[in-house]
Amino acid sequence: MYRFLLTPRWWGINVFVLLAIPFCVFMGSWQLSRFEARVADHRSAGEQAAENKREAARPLTELLPVDKATVGKQVTASGRYGKQLLVPDRELDGKQGYYVLTLLHTDEGKALPVVRGWRPGDADRAEAPAAPTGEVTVTGSLQASEQPGENGVSAQGGLPSGQTGAISAASLVNLVPYDVYDAWVTLDKADSGMKPVPVTAANDTGLDLKAFQNLGYTGEWFVFAGFVVFMWFRLLRREVESVRDAELGLVPDGEADGPGGPEEGRAEESSEGPTAQEKAKA
Repeated sequence: MYRFLLTPRWWGINVFVLLAIPFCVFMGSWQLSRFEARVADHRSAGEQAAENKREAARPLTELLPVDKATVGKQVTASGRYGKQLLVPDRELDGKQGYYVLTLLHTDEGKALPVVRGWRPGDADRAEAPAAPTGEVTVTGSLQASEQPGENGVSAQGGLPSGQTGAISAASLVNLVPYDVYDAWVTLDKADSGMKPVPVTAANDTGLDLKAFQNLGYTGEWFVFAGFVVFMWFRLLRREVESVRDAELGLVPDGEADGPGGPEEGRAEESSEGPTAQEKAKA
């Protein structure tokens, strides 16, 4: 009854199933490992944030370039404040507001973006506190450049003069005529009239949308593997039922003249004896 499994058609089906199931399981396991890695990064990021608060501030040049190991580290830099910009549409404690960003000109000849604090309401240059004058030394948490469209950062363009949507060297280079560090600092203690901006975790270290996408893809791949098994058994059952029906003579109407169709049926009839026309002549 199961000899049909040795036909070329079923050889192809079986080979496909034997390749598809391990592939789906492998891809599902890989996506699950990606999710577990993000969970581990999320835990380590929380532990690192607590440790960073206990560490002494280090000079800016010692912590560049910014990576997962240096994000959130306490940093100190000296210089003079220059141009001030506002970063609109930033939420803090469930309220909409804006960051007050001021560029600090350091002795290295570059400007360091410093977020001096957050204010509620619409971005208004008249209400934003002016930066201190003269030589200043700032202490805060080191942050990586933001990417528009990620982690709540607005990707809209066409902002009014004096505003920027993202805090990054790529965005600021079009607004100021001097070099800018590919990093920024949020002050531990905001200037008067503002609230300090909390530290943002490094990209790909939190339980964000990408992490739960990995978890969703894990389920999809295992579902695909189960679907392949289900379809194989379904095809096998239909084939077995067809063989049994043929053995019992319960074949479809189109095959009533014989297994090979009407032509084969007529050929079998002629081989068994004289036709009706030959009998009439006799």
